[in-house]
Amino acid sequence: MSEYTFDDLAVVMGTYDEEAAIGTVLDDIERVTDGRASVVCVDSSSDRTPEIAREKGARVIEQEPQGYGVAVERALRAPDRPVVVTTDCDDTYPLERLPDFLAAINDGADVVSGDRLSRGAETMPRFNRLGNHLFAAIASALVGSRVRDTTTGMRAYRTSVIEGIEWTENTGLSAELLLRPLCRGYDVREIEIDYRERAGETTLDPVSGGAEIAGSILRVGMQERLR
Repeated sequence: MSEYTFDDLAVVMGTYDEEAAIGTVLDDIERVTDGRASVVCVDSSSDRTPEIAREKGARVIEQEPQGYGVAVERALRAPDRPVVVTTDCDDTYPLERLPDFLAAINDGADVVSGDRLSRGAETMPRFNRLGNHLFAAIASALVGSRVRDTTTGMRAYRTSVIEGIEWTENTGLSAELLLRPLCRGYDVREIEIDYRERAGETTLDPVSGGAEIAGSILRVGMQERLR
């Protein structure tokens, strides 16, 4: 079987009022992939985010705000390419690492997850960083193997994985997208990545959002153990 190239790759994201960063993110994808990867944004913005994205050549799917998971799941299912990479639109993720994610897929991985925490993630607010370490500890206990970063926004998936699993979570979708494949025997790998300071303001409340994510991890972990 021939190896996947950037012509086989789609980069997808949910966007919500990210006009401060979306242009930089899309320029980075264009530069790193020589313009060969497709880009899909599922957008619920009230600012210029969708206009900027279209100007940069992205496909924009507009929908009413329904939460992180609804947007990202729709973005994941939109492309017709065999490899899909998620990222956030706030310029925190190192898109120059896209070749490494694609190389891991070509090496046989089904899911490649960017681990922000092992390198310190010093640009992440301390409360969020502690919460993410706690999420990883809970997930590790539930799935019976070491999980380092459950909520990273940068992952690569074979499209067959996305299509083969029913996804149920919203705010906690990022954790679910890692845990269900892990529990079902897919080849899931974590690779260490740097994490930059975000451009623009966050829209997620760390307390309520953290509680929802923890609930998702517990719910998904128990469902998978009972399958």
